Amino acid sequence: MDFETLKQSSSNFDKLTKAIEANLNPEDKEKNKSKYQDDRFWKPELDKTGNGYAVIRFLPSVEGEDLPWIRVWSHAFQDIGGWYIENSLTTLGQKDPVSEENTRLWNTGLDSDKEIARKRKRKLSYYSNVLIVSDPKNPQNEGKVFLFKYGKKIFDKITEAMQPAFEDEKPVNPFDFWKGANFKLKIRKVDGYWNYDKSEFDAVSQIKTSDEDIKSIWKSQYALKPFLDPSNFKTYDELKEKLNRTITGVRSAETIEKTNLPPQSNGSAKSAKVDTQSAASDDDDTLSYFSKLAEDE
Repeated sequence: MDFETLKQSSSNFDKLTKAIEANLNPEDKEKNKSKYQDDRFWKPELDKTGNGYAVIRFLPSVEGEDLPWIRVWSHAFQDIGGWYIENSLTTLGQKDPVSEENTRLWNTGLDSDKEIARKRKRKLSYYSNVLIVSDPKNPQNEGKVFLFKYGKKIFDKITEAMQPAFEDEKPVNPFDFWKGANFKLKIRKVDGYWNYDKSEFDAVSQIKTSDEDIKSIWKSQYALKPFLDPSNFKTYDELKEKLNRTITGVRSAETIEKTNLPPQSNGSAKSAKVDTQSAASDDDDTLSYFSKLAEDE
């Protein structure tokens, strides 16, 4: 859509509401180092007290895209063969070897297998464009458009704003330039994890006073669809081989079904032979990434 259509449609609140509802479908509930340093992304920082505060504005969809967010599922866990940190093919509606293995483990009925499946469960991340309204730790970011990666807890805040639980609360489209609202991001450390419970949307406000300023922001946004490009995902066979190597510590061309996996209880898994050279060379940068996973919620 062009800018005038965007203004008249006011970001098509009905369409976004339907997308929110689709996101709550019960079925849905169930690459490198340079990517982690992508300057297009904004990430909040904590102060000396361990708290963080910033004000951001979620932005509408870019021209040629229907929604102002995209969802990406991923897996991140460690076993005797090292780290497994990969985007899940379920993001693209395809079969994924980790999800299949988790299903197998869960269906054994053993509590020990269910615990393994829980540790390997999918992680959901969202990507949106945001305008940085206030960033006390990095004021040079204020007034600029960035990509923002966030987790389910923040998306739940968006959902609550669009579909409030109480009759005296008016639905708000946080992604609207004219009738949206700033988001006050408040971060605390709780049990070692970043907690966003105190974050909240401010009163409804227009993002800028002039249409020219608003249009400039809109034209500065980044396309989100590229994050769903198949090139950002390994093939099924590549992921299956990676999973096998992570679980067994041995590089193999065999499928998971044909591989004799090591015992997972009483610590006996540690006795399996580990191909340490291949495991180390494969994921040199994954530890730093894994340490940030908790912050993305």
